[in-house]
Amino acid sequence: MRIRDYIPNQHGAWAMLVVPFLFGMLASTPGAIHGLLFVCWLLIYLLMFPLLQWIRTGKATRFRKPVLFYGVLLVPAAAILVILRPVILLLALLFVPLFGINALYAKRKRERALLNDIAAIVQFSLMVFISYQLGGGTDFRLAMELFLISTVYFIGTAFYVKTIIRERNNKRFYAYSVTYHLVLALLAIWFLSPALQLAAMVLLARAVWFPRTGITAKPSGMLEIVYSVIVLAAVWMTYA
Repeated sequence: MRIRDYIPNQHGAWAMLVVPFLFGMLASTPGAIHGLLFVCWLLIYLLMFPLLQWIRTGKATRFRKPVLFYGVLLVPAAAILVILRPVILLLALLFVPLFGINALYAKRKRERALLNDIAAIVQFSLMVFISYQLGGGTDFRLAMELFLISTVYFIGTAFYVKTIIRERNNKRFYAYSVTYHLVLALLAIWFLSPALQLAAMVLLARAVWFPRTGITAKPSGMLEIVYSVIVLAAVWMTYA
């Protein structure tokens, strides 16, 4: 048994797993159903990792066991959730084409491509709608706002992380990242609450400053937890 075959190695994805879920839950009415939903969501995430590795490498003997392990755990939990809230099946269909894009990039061994990142970000952010709806939320416009906030935040993070790692010395990509965050900050000032405006300014400062410091991936990843908490707190103060 190889632990690394069971545990996802994309540390930033953990924030994408949790933050959209909390967005939807905090904007609705938290309840026991959210506990079951998160168990299913976590198992789906853990299942996707070895499944995409299987698609990428073609090594069935290596990744079959973790796929079966998480699949066996997921089926009864998902069955209970569907029995309690059948609408979850319709909402789950939204994930299928986006996962198909991730599988295609995995097959081509291009998982680090920006478009693949964006497909994954949109996929994770869709959890806002599910978490919100299961909490009794009925305001589609509010849910859409939270979905967009989650999506644009994590796309900005994808830009920023690439300026730290794969595009560290790429001045053009750095300019793209800063421009993206600047536009977000201006939009926040125009459309969003003061709390979210402040969060957007913090993210802009991050995009401008840290790539110039030579910061490495590990401390940058740890700081992403702080930024996620800042965004989450801003959303909570605005929508909860």
